[in-house]
Amino acid sequence: MAKNIAESPLERPGLVSLEQRLAMAKRCSHDGVVAGAKAAVVAGIAAAVPTIASARKLAWAKANLNPTAQALIISTVAGAAYFIVADKTVLKSARKNSFNQAGMPNTGA
Repeated sequence: MAKNIAESPLERPGLVSLEQRLAMAKRCSHDGVVAGAKAAVVAGIAAAVPTIASARKLAWAKANLNPTAQALIISTVAGAAYFIVADKTVLKSARKNSFNQAGMPNTGA
C-alpha cells in the first residue's frame, strides 16, 4: 500500500490535533495575560504609594523626582511585574500540558 503523502503526523491516533493545540496555546496565553494584568495593577499601586508619598515628604525626592520620574518608576515596576508573572504563568501552563500530553503524572515542578 502506498502511504498517503497528505497525511500529517498530527492526524495519527493518540496525538493531539492541531486545532486542540492552538486552542490550548490561546488559553495558556490568555491566562498569562490575565495573571500579568492583575500583577501589574497590584505592583503599580504598591509602587505608587511610596513613590508619591516620598516625592511629597522627603526633601531629596521633592527636589529630584518630578512627575515624569515618578511615572517612570511606577510604570517600570508595573511593566516588570506584568511580564514576569505572564511568563511564569504561560510556562507553568505549558509544563502542565506537556506532562498531560505525554501521559505522565504531573509532578508539580
